[in-house]
Amino acid sequence: MSTQDSAFLRACRREPVPLTPVWFMRQAGRALPEYRAVREGIPMLDSCFQPDLVTEITLQPVRRFGVDAAILFSDIVVPLRAVGVDLDIVAGVGPVIAEPIRTMQDLDRLPALEQVPEVAEAVRLLVAELGSTPLIGFAGAPFTLASYLVEGGPSKDQRRTKALMYGDPALWNALMERLADIALAFLRVQLDAGASAIQLFDSWVGALPAEDYRTFVQPHSARILAGVAESHPDAPKIHFGVGTGELLHDMGAAGADVVGVDFRVPLDEAVRRIGPGKAVQGNLDPTLLFAPTEAVRAMTERILAQAKAAEGHVFNLGHGVLPETDPDALTRVVAHVHEATQAGTSSSASN
Repeated sequence: MSTQDSAFLRACRREPVPLTPVWFMRQAGRALPEYRAVREGIPMLDSCFQPDLVTEITLQPVRRFGVDAAILFSDIVVPLRAVGVDLDIVAGVGPVIAEPIRTMQDLDRLPALEQVPEVAEAVRLLVAELGSTPLIGFAGAPFTLASYLVEGGPSKDQRRTKALMYGDPALWNALMERLADIALAFLRVQLDAGASAIQLFDSWVGALPAEDYRTFVQPHSARILAGVAESHPDAPKIHFGVGTGELLHDMGAAGADVVGVDFRVPLDEAVRRIGPGKAVQGNLDPTLLFAPTEAVRAMTERILAQAKAAEGHVFNLGHGVLPETDPDALTRVVAHVHEATQAGTSSSASN
């Protein structure tokens, strides 16, 4: 079977599939003991620039869980590090920026991204190893990258980000345009090297109301997704954010082929909000994986039933795998989704 015939890519294209494909956000790392073993003593961002290590970590969940797609082991701030931003990922905190961007002059410290040879090499190695299993590349969307750059690190309320966005639209748009260029270039690096699909993560955009999303964010994300469609028309584009229930239609309208849904909105309601012509991805609550197996199976069945409303469905979590998750719980979810949908009970298996 070729990669293009995989259940994952077929579901993204809203084509008939033999079963509902499964992968998990943050499947590559964190919860796996083999991941912790190979990364011991290596800082997170340093590990993202070592092709052999990236290859091994990306393959680990494919081997263990039997997922239908791999996602490149990386981080959304990798392209920022690649263009010279002084940042680090601090354990228990997240990305920390040494010199936040808050003036037009600060933008001079954010040059264009040209190549990331280490990432390109990792993708080439992975494509050779994965065979017919698709590889998903990804990038952080401009709003989420801007929030880190403006705040100087993670923020619960995005106060500095919103103050800049509302108070200095010219600087905001210049920053977002620069970040859109970087994100598009980073996605093209991965696609040129052989990735089959991409996901654009806008983790923190749920902090905005829909009208402000459409004004200040959507045009920049749309430019990225249009750029991918222009250079790699066969690569499905997934768009995901957290707490984005009120933004689902607009995120799809930005140019996504697949809209990722977090765990707060039932999939059938998400399909209604998104509208026709899109596949959906999601949306098991990652905390539910700590519940008894019977409870996980029941919720998985509920999600598969809700997905009957969708034109295509990729089973995933409603956010990333938590570090303390029992890996066997993920293996059981994959097996159950495959078994249930091979019997023809899910929308993806019957569309």
